Amino acid sequence: QVRLVESGGGLVQAGGSLNLSCVVSGSRLSPIVMGWYRQAPGTERELVASIGRSDSNINFANYAHSVEGRFTISRGTNNAGDTVYLQMNTLKLEDTAVYYCNARWALGEWVDYWGQGTPVTVSS
Repeated sequence: QVRLVESGGGLVQAGGSLNLSCVVSGSRLSPIVMGWYRQAPGTERELVASIGRSDSNINFANYAHSVEGRFTISRGTNNAGDTVYLQMNTLKLEDTAVYYCNARWALGEWVDYWGQGTPVTVSS
């Protein structure tokens, strides 16, 4: 059973930083893409950043325009499993949302798994 467990959300003042983490367990194959999405109240879920597996042909990071230069996505593997991080700097009020971790596999078709979400609140 594949599980994604996020951590690192919370309350921070504008201009501050947070680092989100997400551990993927239960799969012997590393996800081809891992990423972070967010959803603010009354809006649709949107892509924040994604990163491909190092041995794939999508071995690069992709960012939403609104976070370029402020957020950095990275991934690695440890004893717990595949992990994706999102370092968020210079946070703005509009970054307030629930952040969801996503892991995607290419198994003849795209297969997606999601974390439960971690809230990020940026205050003035």
